[in-house]
Amino acid sequence: MTSPPPAAHGRRHRTLPTPTGELHVVEQGTGPLVVLLHGFPETWRAWRRQLGSLAAAGFQVAAPDLRGCGRSSVPADVGDLRMTAMVDDVVTVVHGLGHETAVVVGHDVGAPIAATAALLRPDVVRAVGLLGVPYNPPGGPRPTEAFAQVGGPGADFYVSWFQQPGRAEADVARDPRGWLAGFARGLDGPTHTSPGPDGLFFVPAGARMSDRFPAGPLPSWLSEADLDGTVEDLARTGIAGALGRYRNADRDWADLAPHAGARLTQPAVFIGGELDATTTWMADAIAALPEVVPGLRSSTLLPGCGHWVQQERPEDVDRLLVDWLRDLPDAGPTAGAAVSSPG
Repeated sequence: MTSPPPAAHGRRHRTLPTPTGELHVVEQGTGPLVVLLHGFPETWRAWRRQLGSLAAAGFQVAAPDLRGCGRSSVPADVGDLRMTAMVDDVVTVVHGLGHETAVVVGHDVGAPIAATAALLRPDVVRAVGLLGVPYNPPGGPRPTEAFAQVGGPGADFYVSWFQQPGRAEADVARDPRGWLAGFARGLDGPTHTSPGPDGLFFVPAGARMSDRFPAGPLPSWLSEADLDGTVEDLARTGIAGALGRYRNADRDWADLAPHAGARLTQPAVFIGGELDATTTWMADAIAALPEVVPGLRSSTLLPGCGHWVQQERPEDVDRLLVDWLRDLPDAGPTAGAAVSSPG
């Protein structure tokens, strides 16, 4: 493990070894550990507002670049991006930072990683927070077959469209900055596209996903400098590593088959955006959370909010997370610690 260099705003950058390379982690604060897992196609920067606010509330906060993303290594074999490898990386972060246990919070593709880490490693994950994507117990039909049926004959559902190596990569490579900006706009609350067949999640035959991105300025929560940082990260690693989560859907389904129907028993919280397509598609799973996650404290849909919940509504997310974290057994921080949301 390399020593962390000095960092602005109290942030510390570390590199932790894994069996397939290195894992880049940004951390801040001291106290009980909270690990934050970003979504697609992002990096640790997705949590830039929460790092400071949770640290100010008395926690050590760690936001890794997921395996294959940002400054973390991209494995040569797509199978090394499977869910069980991602869970191993969560354990690497916890133990690498000198802790035995942690609270793990995930957004978008990070949410299933957080949930699966809680399922497979309850000795390490003492509580779990899910943003955007609710827990859905393992099992059911083979994912690629199910997603193919969602798309139908005239268009591919986005998960199916991501499956073919090179197709999404070529779309992004045409204009990486424009692609990231358009994808952000398309899932933002005020400018979100339809979750139905006319939205960006369904790609007609021969078309590109970017053809369906809405035009306009950057979302209010995404600065030019923040976008520049993500573009720089993408130039370093490419998009294939991030796409690996989708390309392991069937491997994950097979790996987790022994846990079909399993409930999560740790304390938990769910936060989603009312206008997020995922909360529309998975409304039944959200309704079932009290049954499949018996330790659920609260389930909140933020009105007028899109997919990027912790960036669109940082104050609301900070408050919900800090209130929940402070109520956890052995949480540790002083009840009167300040909560802020630095930009």
